[in-house]
Amino acid sequence: MTENEDAVVGLVLAAGGGRRLGGRPKALLTHRGRPLVEHAVGVLRAAGCTRVHVVLGARAGAVRERADLAGCVVVENPEWERGMGSSLRAGLGSLAGTRARAALVSLVDQPGIGAAAVRRVLAGYRDESSLVAACYAGVRGHPVLFGAAHWARIAEAATGDQGARAYLKAHRDALALVECGDVARPFDIDTAADLAHLE
Repeated sequence: MTENEDAVVGLVLAAGGGRRLGGRPKALLTHRGRPLVEHAVGVLRAAGCTRVHVVLGARAGAVRERADLAGCVVVENPEWERGMGSSLRAGLGSLAGTRARAALVSLVDQPGIGAAAVRRVLAGYRDESSLVAACYAGVRGHPVLFGAAHWARIAEAATGDQGARAYLKAHRDALALVECGDVARPFDIDTAADLAHLE
């Protein structure tokens, strides 16, 4: 295990209720025969994240029952209905007091982003001041790596469905973008039509 692998914790945001999917939580959608949240954890592990925290919200009990999250730190966000910002805050909060020096944040509803893209972003980690994001044809996307020096201010700015968008925009001069368009497809599973992307 390298120092980078131990210092960077994978953080899967998987709390959404799938409002535009008729209330089907995205974490429980099936991809390659398993719940989507399990797939997302597997991607982070395959990329080199030995420690993974998972933020659950909608139907968290059912997700725990159906998905194999062994070895993960599972964080339940009671405020998940307030949007992704609350889940990001809960996830970053769960890292307090750990040895983590950075969080590599991925979204449960982007199965087209695999280990190759995550590895590229992970490779951008230097220290607690690191700020790294995947980009696709030059457009910033996920996953995103936040060094610990940024966590408190990101959590403060994370409201509604914005997550860290405003913080990253305000700190774009410090943000390293890593092109991943050749190894990943950054689509979201948001609507019934998007379910065609699942295998």
